[in-house]
Formats: sequence, C-alpha cells, structure tokens
Amino acid sequence: MVRVEQLMTRELACIESTQAVSVASNLMRIKKIGSLMVMQGSEMVGIITESDIVRKVVAFHLQAEFVQVKQIMSTPIVSIDESESIFEAAGIMKAAGTRHLAVGDEHHVFGMLSVRDLLSPVSRDEL
Repeated sequence: MVRVEQLMTRELACIESTQAVSVASNLMRIKKIGSLMVMQGSEMVGIITESDIVRKVVAFHLQAEFVQVKQIMSTPIVSIDESESIFEAAGIMKAAGTRHLAVGDEHHVFGMLSVRDLLSPVSRDEL
C-alpha cells in the first residue's frame, strides 16, 4: 500500500500572511506549485491555494496587489500523519473539501500532499 510519506513534498513553500496575493501567485508560478503555507512570524497559520486566489480574488475582480494573503487563506490547516495510506488522505481531502493536506501534526508540519501527488502512483501503475 502506498503511504503519504512516499508521495508528499518535503520542501515546504511559505509566505508571510501580510504579503500581497499577487506576490503569492507569482511565487506559485515560479515554483510551479499550487499552494503555499502561510506564516505569521514563526507560526504556520493557514494555507493559500490557487483555488483561494481564483474564488476569492479573481471572481470578485479584486486587485491582487491590494489583498493580503491572510484575508483569503484557508484555515485551519487540515493535516495527516505521514504513515497513513493515500486512500485515507483522499478521504480526508474529500471530507474537508480540500485538495492539499499538511503532513505532520498540530505542532510540526514537515510536508505537503496534494491531489496531484495522489495521481503519481496511477501514472506509475503502483496501485
């Protein structure tokens, strides 16, 4: 069985909560990723995703350079333990209505799992 730890991204991309959404979207574009963990100082307080930007900024014709990340981030952070199966991860994503899970616990996040990551075994015929 494929576990979260086998597919998760270990390098977290983060952004400060007071940064503009335009900065966040540009960082996602450069790194070719769909989400950023949101920091307030040294504390992880949320996540901002491509969907957040589209649904909360673009859809309302707001100017991304004048909207702060903290205004549209998703919180609380939904997480999963790295030892869980990808089937458990998919169930949590569906129940929470999210496409990204922080890997870790309420005290320490050390990875990210996205719906895109879950497709990896399918493309490698490992299920």
